[in-house]
Amino acid sequence: MLEMRGVSVRLGERQVLDDVSLAIPPGRIVGLLGPNGAGKTTSMRVMLGVIDPDRGEVVWNGTPLGRSSRERWGYMPQERGLYIKMRVGDHLVYMGRLKGLSKSEATARAGELLAALSLSDRVGDKIETLSGGMQQRVQLAAAMIHDPDVLVLDEPFAGLDPSAVDELSDVVHEQVSGGRTVVFSSHQLDLVEDMCESIILIHEGRVVLDGELQALKSASGDRILRVSLDGVSDPGWATRIRGAALVSQDASETLLRLDPEVEPLAVLDQVREIGRVHDFGLELPRLSQLFREAVAS
Repeated sequence: MLEMRGVSVRLGERQVLDDVSLAIPPGRIVGLLGPNGAGKTTSMRVMLGVIDPDRGEVVWNGTPLGRSSRERWGYMPQERGLYIKMRVGDHLVYMGRLKGLSKSEATARAGELLAALSLSDRVGDKIETLSGGMQQRVQLAAAMIHDPDVLVLDEPFAGLDPSAVDELSDVVHEQVSGGRTVVFSSHQLDLVEDMCESIILIHEGRVVLDGELQALKSASGDRILRVSLDGVSDPGWATRIRGAALVSQDASETLLRLDPEVEPLAVLDQVREIGRVHDFGLELPRLSQLFREAVAS
């Protein structure tokens, strides 16, 4: 169990973290979310020991974290920290040796990770010759080279195409299947929603949402009617539906938040009067909606 207990950090005149407490169980992928400047990166730096808190502590399995425990952690920063003149395989072996692996252990582990990340054919290439997406994969491999107990990822999927996102997601899921802990920060809320069982949302230095995603959605009390219409020329039709409020609308679908007492079928009947409904569903709110409401309150 990874915990932050009453952590506060002040940088100059700004209170960056204000009495932050959270608990992250093993075997979970936890999304660390928040607007720009909310305190996400500072929280990760406190976890990693880069910043000492003014108050509070970070605890791992019941014991205050020390350097030896953090040696068993992996970190992938948002800014790439690669030695771009090195060859891919040499770079990973070097990083493994820094983490205490023998040369043979590091070489074997590098081969496993490059195969999992579809980079085996690039083992001899200099990192500077790789695309940004490929460099991102190498950076993830470097963070995982020593098979860490805790993996902290800062915007790991930025700049990746959907295929690369799928490959990296599979690798990250393999990490938690062995009981490891993964914490990652991302602005890609759809991706967080797909990957994470739990989220922690920080706003203005304080935790404003914390828990299992499905439980947070259910506790919101919102019901969202998703509808897709054909043959509608009036883009403002959703604002005139009685008993519902427009959440979002694009060319493919419209999301309506139902009033607490309204019957979903009554709203759907109104929508049918507007145009032909070819798809609909009643859903819990999406993570993006929970995010907006939490930071607006």
